[in-house]
Amino acid sequence: MKQFASFIRKEFYHIFRDIRTMLIMLVMPIILIILFGYAITTEIKSVPFAVLDRSRDEVTTRLTDRIGASEYFNLYKLLDSEEEAQDLFRQGKVRLVVVFPPQYASSPDAAIQLLADATDPNEATQLTGYATAIITAAKTDAIVQTMPIGIIPVVHLLYNPLMKGAYNFVPGVMGLILILICAMMTSVGIVREKEMGTMEILLVSPMKPVYIILAKAVPYLLLSMVNITTILLLSYFLLEVPIMGSLFSLVMVTVLYIIVSLCLGLLISTVADTQQAAMLISGMALMLPVMLLSGMMFPIENMPKLLQWLSNIVPAKWYIIAVKDIMIKGLSITSVLKETGILILMALVLIAISVKRFKIRL
Repeated sequence: MKQFASFIRKEFYHIFRDIRTMLIMLVMPIILIILFGYAITTEIKSVPFAVLDRSRDEVTTRLTDRIGASEYFNLYKLLDSEEEAQDLFRQGKVRLVVVFPPQYASSPDAAIQLLADATDPNEATQLTGYATAIITAAKTDAIVQTMPIGIIPVVHLLYNPLMKGAYNFVPGVMGLILILICAMMTSVGIVREKEMGTMEILLVSPMKPVYIILAKAVPYLLLSMVNITTILLLSYFLLEVPIMGSLFSLVMVTVLYIIVSLCLGLLISTVADTQQAAMLISGMALMLPVMLLSGMMFPIENMPKLLQWLSNIVPAKWYIIAVKDIMIKGLSITSVLKETGILILMALVLIAISVKRFKIRL
């Protein structure tokens, strides 16, 4: 029994000496509880919407106020034309547009149009459902009730009229797969050199360290291009997800995102000492933020302000936005300059930190 207790004590010593194990066992559950408690929610609140009011009477004004006063919507703008509504949808500034026909209050058969961005079909369904319920409930309003109107919402789903989940699923999976594979394989490859003792041999060569680590990242860049080609082919022919925009622009944004992922892998390799640690850091530290904070599974707008701010440092968020704009909405590369600029900045910062830490460690 005494020997058994000694072995138990020895195992505790091993665990306490390993900081990474302690973090995984004690800190990771706390992080998961916080993320799953606040980030995972199916409720949609404070969604920006616009109104195209061709009637401009007391009834349409009252209905607009009703929708804007709910917790689900915030009035972004009163529109003057359908072209303006299309521009707001392309820029991602609104998710819903309510269209009132001319002389709405005096026409008993008039119908309200609800235009929704259906690149995320689940969100579009919820938004139109919320708006329909609010408009239908307006029949109890004293002013509206006295008017001979027909409150009949007509829903139009833009970009994804068939409500296929693949339209939202494919960009998210592209962001998740690329960052996991690129970061994990790059970090493991460099750490393997450290474990085998061959990295020191490479460093004494005339080549500068920055070129050594960049040379190790190039093969993974080429292999990632094979992955993205396979994903796009499967998405287009098997899942029937169209590529509405420029294929060249989509590939350029993807290459930029791959470079950011490779830079993350280089940074992980400067922190990890073993291949197992590199795989663990790559899997846990990257997979959870991508799944929870990138907008892949849950709307970022529903999260607390702190998590919304943290989502800005997740590269997959900006990549998924750019892919949806180019691939689903058919926008040009000039429409995603903000997203590409942020990815370029991330790549420069990550490569600078990685090179500096790499020199210090070896």
